[in-house]
Amino acid sequence: MDYQNLETELKFRFSRASGKGGQNVNKVETRVELLFDVVGSVYLPEADKERLLSRLAGRINQEGLLSIAVEQYRSQHRNRKEAIDRFFELIEEALQPEKPRRGHVARTTRPAIRLQKKKAHSQKKALRRKGASLLEPKPLPA
Repeated sequence: MDYQNLETELKFRFSRASGKGGQNVNKVETRVELLFDVVGSVYLPEADKERLLSRLAGRINQEGLLSIAVEQYRSQHRNRKEAIDRFFELIEEALQPEKPRRGHVARTTRPAIRLQKKKAHSQKKALRRKGASLLEPKPLPA
């Protein structure tokens, strides 16, 4: 994927962050909200758009905008860089192909193994009895 082209499609909104920071919080717009138009993207193939829309449905609004807000740092520049990093991580993760699911592998339970051992032991004992033939083992009771 060409990240430089995707980065040209990113839009940013800035606002005042909440929390600690004193005068800095009250004066400077350090909170960064990254907006990406998934539906209107020129550089994303249609298959990738569909995958993003389905996998990131909870993060995409009705207009098809993916929004990521960062107010972690006191500097707008650092928050902007963090938002871009998160965006590309999110896109990479969402575009990974799904691992094929394996079916449930049935395991033999301990009680079943115990019963198999008991039946085998029983057959061995039955062969030792008088009149038992080695060629025709006695059928197991159902």
